[in-house]
This record gives sequence, structure tokens and C-alpha cells, in this order.
Amino acid sequence: MDGGDRIAEVLRRHGVQFLFTLCGGHISPILVGAKRRGIRVVDTRHEVNAVFAADAVARITGVPGVAAVTAGPGLTNTITAVKNAQLAQSPVIVLGGAAATVLKGRGALQDIDQMALMRPHVKWAHAAKRVRELVPMLEEAFRVAQEGVPGPVFLECPVDLLYREDVVKSWYVAKTKPGQAPSLGERALATYLGFHTWRMFAGADDARPQTPRPVPPPALARDELRAAAEAFARAERPVIVVGSQALSIPGEARGIASALEAIGAPVYLSGMARGLLGAGHPLQMRHARKAALKQADLVVLAGVPCDFRLDYGQNISRKAVLIAANRSEEEMQKNRSPDVPVLADAGRFLQGLAGRLADAGQVRDRSAWVAKLRAADDARDKDIATQADGASAEPEALVNPLHLCRRIEAALDDRSQLVADGGDFVATASYIVRPRAPLSWLDPGVFGTLGVGAGFALGAGLVRPEAETWIFYGDGSVGYSLSEFDTFVRHKVPVIAVVGNDACWAQIAREQVEILGDAVGTELARTDYHRAAAGFGAVGLEIREAAAVDAVIAEAKAAAKAGKPVLINAHLGGTDFRKGSLSM
Repeated sequence: MDGGDRIAEVLRRHGVQFLFTLCGGHISPILVGAKRRGIRVVDTRHEVNAVFAADAVARITGVPGVAAVTAGPGLTNTITAVKNAQLAQSPVIVLGGAAATVLKGRGALQDIDQMALMRPHVKWAHAAKRVRELVPMLEEAFRVAQEGVPGPVFLECPVDLLYREDVVKSWYVAKTKPGQAPSLGERALATYLGFHTWRMFAGADDARPQTPRPVPPPALARDELRAAAEAFARAERPVIVVGSQALSIPGEARGIASALEAIGAPVYLSGMARGLLGAGHPLQMRHARKAALKQADLVVLAGVPCDFRLDYGQNISRKAVLIAANRSEEEMQKNRSPDVPVLADAGRFLQGLAGRLADAGQVRDRSAWVAKLRAADDARDKDIATQADGASAEPEALVNPLHLCRRIEAALDDRSQLVADGGDFVATASYIVRPRAPLSWLDPGVFGTLGVGAGFALGAGLVRPEAETWIFYGDGSVGYSLSEFDTFVRHKVPVIAVVGNDACWAQIAREQVEILGDAVGTELARTDYHRAAAGFGAVGLEIREAAAVDAVIAEAKAAAKAGKPVLINAHLGGTDFRKGSLSM
């Protein structure tokens, strides 16, 4: 076995099904070893998308996603995706190729200080120096990625640890001129290289892959659960906000949903928690969250920090009891200290809370409170419907984004999964398009990263090939990953991408133009993105008027069902739907 085989065997034992990559000479043995063991090697057109795809796999399955990238620029290209995974708390493993151990710091191809680059953005970063370290280090990487607050990890794998010993020895034979005895310096070099090689491979077979052990989540303390249940039982107007971290154990999604139903309080879902209760559950509210939090006498934040998305805690009434369940002490205390802190897995907390309330007979009828919030929610939906039916604010006959999103919502398959990658258009879609099931909505998270679309969709589409996989793109964000339509075609991942083409970076332009009176840097062209996708072998479709929307959506769904990736280039008219929205 070479080093690549050893790494691949660890991946196999940990249940890794996909290895995302962009090929490079420093990592070839890893790719070949993975293929030999039945791990599907999925090559992208940019390393950042390999890591985004690994991130999506981790979020949906709970098994750390893995990406292998070559040294130097191959690794630097991943930084945005790695940082996004860190802030989104996704267990991602990045395997980075590196210059040979004997050439470190001597000007080898693509040799940089990769550890200094990666350490600030990962939970754990180590560089193997001997073959025997590859297996235990990678096993440790899997453990660290999943324990406590999940996150990305990095293992540097120098190229001379990945090839067979005889191959590496052939590289390190000191060269002498024909017919001449080696000089003293050449003999010294040969001795050094021989010792170095022996040391690299010594004991390699002693480190054998072990059977992985489960990584338990942080324990739920009984005192914390009791205090939370007692406070909840007293509340007249409780509100529960569930975030991505509550889904850190994807296999418990159904149990968490059942717990929320048993608790019987109004629920707002964000991030990966969207879809947890299906498309139209009576307890789930989608609009007027700020007003609900102001009226609530108790708020539960389950895996949700008080960051900009909750106006740094200002959305929650100071008179309300605040219960925060989080794996991270820092996030739990951010900007607003909870009255009842629960340092534990948020999903396990919700299940424990439901059980405790039921056992104590403290589940209360809060139907009047739920009905009040439901009325506000329904009123907002009616307002959106009215705006969707209105004419575009632009003089040309283009598509109202509200109308487009409502027609997509009506056409979505029950097994659909949705990827959000954009600003104004995607935010509009989030008001209208409803995920049908748990773990079927992927957005970047708190980092707000543009460019996640293709990578997320690639990972999601591979994990669930039976599902319709949709990408909602802005015409700004599609520019980051349009070339991955080549990847979708080659790997037969039939995504349906919808580009909201309004010829500008609309989310920025709204405030910039109004406040500063200048659109500089925000203007784009009404580019033929559908033609670019077709050039990669996908199906390219275009919408320029509302009358064509339903027919184009139907054509896209039929093409995807036939196994072809699709890009719909939807030309949008102007709208004031999100006027005044600005996040920072």
C-alpha cells in the first residue's frame, strides 16, 4: 500500500462515499487509492467548489465531507469555502498536497507555508512528516471535525509520503556523471537521502486503520433542562427559533420535528433548519419574526446566535425570558446573555424539552397565541401574492421576481432540495419558496458567501440523486461557478438552476444608489447565461415574459428528469419588494 491507499482506506472506514477534488500532481495517489476502494472521485473546475460540495455532503449526511486539493494555489483557492464551513460549523476535511519533505523551504514547485495559511480557518491543522503518521492523523481529523462545535480540519500530505517507497527512492538517487566516481559531497548527499527515506517509511505498516468510534455530542445537563422546562411551562407567548446547528446530527431531524410538534409553540426556522416541519406546518411562521419576538414573553434560541440576523439580540424583548441552547459557549453568550443557558446540542435539547414537558404534564394549549401569529403570517403571504400579480416597475415586459418564485413554488416536487446562492433575488425567493422536507435547504450561513451554488448543488445532488436539486442564483453569484455546469454534465448531476437576471448587483445597488447617488460597480449586462450553460453541454432556457414561465419550468423539470442539468436565464423587471433591506 502506498500513502494514497492508506488515506483512502481511512476514508472508506469512515463511510466517505465521495471525494471532491481538482487533480494535481501532489495528490494523485489519494485519488487513485480512493477509486480502488469504491469511493467516487468527483472532480470540479475550481477547488473552492470541491470544498463547497464536501460541505453540502457533511450537512446532509452528518459524515464529514472530504476534499483533496493540490499544493500551493490549489489550497489557497479553497480558503473562502473553508472559512464558510468554519462559520457554518460544518465538519469538512481538507487533504492538502504539499512539496516533498526533503524539498520543503528550498523553492520547490508550489511550496508555501500552508500551515500558517490554514490554521486561522480550521479547528485542527497538522502536517504529516512520516508515512506512519498519515493514518492516525487522519483518524484524529475525523474525530476533531465532529466533536463539540463541528468544523473544518486540515491535513497536509507531502507528496513523497503518498507514493510507494521504491518510487520515492528512485527520485532521491544522487546523480553522478557517467564514468566518474561520486564526489565526497555526492556521497554525503546520497547518505542523507537514504537515511531520510528510511526514516519516512520506517514503521509504516504498524499504523493500521482502526474501526471508527462514534463521536458523541455535548451532553445535556439535567439541571439546565429542568430550568428550561420550568421557564417554558410558565410562558404565555413563547417563540422558538431553530437554526442550522440544531441539525448537527442529521439523522435526528425527524425526532426534532416531532419534538417541536409536541411542544406546540410557534416556530421560526432558519438556515439548514428550514424545511424541518415540511412546507406548511401550522406551527411554523415565516414572516414578521421581529414583531413576534418583540411580543414574546419567552424565546428559545436553538442553535441560533444573537448576531446580525437577530439584530444583535435587539429583536428580543428585554422583558422576555431568553433560553439559548448551543454547542458553543461563545455563540450562546454573543451580544445577549441568556437567562437559561444550555451548553449542549440544540437538537437534543429540543427533544429533551419536549419529553420533560410531557412527563410533567406541562404542555399547555397556546392555540390563541399561535393563531395570532398565523394571522400576521397569512396577511404577509396575501400581500406577496398581490405584489406578484402586479406589473413590473420597469417599462419593458420582463418577469416580476415574485411571480417567478410563486410559479416555481407551485411546481416544486415533494422531494426537491434547494440551494440558495445570491442576494436580492435569492432573498426574495426565501419569502416564497418552501422547502418540502428536513435537510432540503442549503444556504451559506452567517458568512453570506456568494459562490456556494454549484458546489452545494453538486454535493446535494450526489447524496440524493432521486431528488430535484434547484439552485437559486443571482446574476452576480452565477458568475462564480458557471463553469461547474461542465462538472454537472460529466458527472450526470441534473440540477435545475434559475438565474434571476436583473443586470445588476441589486442588493448593493438599492442602498448605494439611494444613499450615494451612484451605481458604480453594481451594473451588469443581461448576459446570455443559458447559452454559456449550453456550451458546457447542459440545457439552456430563457424567460423574458411572464407568459412563458410555466412552460419553461415544465421543460426544465422534464430535462432534469431525463438526466440533463438545466439553466434557466430569467430576465427580471424591477421591484420594490425588498426596498430598504441591508445586512451588515
